[in-house]
Amino acid sequence: MANLEMNGPYLLTNDEIDKRVESGKIGNYALGYVKEKVFYVKYVGRSDNDLNKRLKEHLGENYSYFKSSFSYSIKNAFEKECKNYHDFGASDKLDNKIHPDKPENTFYKCPVCEY
Repeated sequence: MANLEMNGPYLLTNDEIDKRVESGKIGNYALGYVKEKVFYVKYVGRSDNDLNKRLKEHLGENYSYFKSSFSYSIKNAFEKECKNYHDFGASDKLDNKIHPDKPENTFYKCPVCEY
């Protein structure tokens, strides 16, 4: 069974993001909804510099909850985003339209599909 390995779910609100996610940190996130105490993933992403700020960019979109985790490196965050993207259905089940982009100025490869 696929596992995000993230904290949450938390309501996707400005206050909850500030309460749960420290500014200026690299990390990953998933957006979705909760039904009968189960979190359903609809979008996965990452931030290479400020996870708090990136989550706030999704306020007002059609997601009510988020999960998140911090990362020790940009490469680790990219690889986790790729794994989550593939584990949770890629673009046929997620709202993500394309495979996660490589971080700027890197030649990292997806650990799942070598993209």
